[in-house]
Amino acid sequence: MGLFRIFDIAGSAMSAQSVRLNTTASNLANANTVSGSAEARTDPVNRCFRRSCRPQAVPVRQAIQPVPVFAWPASSKPAHHQPRFTNQAIPLADADGYIYMSNVNPVDELVNMISASRSYQNSVEVLSTSKNCCSEPFRSVSKALVIQDMDSFKE
Repeated sequence: MGLFRIFDIAGSAMSAQSVRLNTTASNLANANTVSGSAEARTDPVNRCFRRSCRPQAVPVRQAIQPVPVFAWPASSKPAHHQPRFTNQAIPLADADGYIYMSNVNPVDELVNMISASRSYQNSVEVLSTSKNCCSEPFRSVSKALVIQDMDSFKE
């Protein structure tokens, strides 16, 4: 694996975590919504990433593919809130006067957001460290050239 491929890998990881953060933010925005039926209730959207396993060696010049992102099936677990409340004052209430809370658990979503944020931070740190490792030899060479040029002016 070439030294510069780390930039492609870290960039792909950052892209995947960005999708995860955006999905979590969307779920949090729908956390306390209500609906007039259980079918219209908001379920959390989840994203999963497929790991590509390649048993053969990858050619050095082959481009790194972005992490594939797929929709995760909606949760079949019961709502974390009481499934329905009686509130006839809300226009969304069904014929029996019930409203249905969303199936999004804000605590789960916040944990997911913290995890995605830390993964994103780690990818940024990998990029920063790789950049420093790649640029350090050039800095050393340029310093040596400057010193050599200064010595040639002294003569």
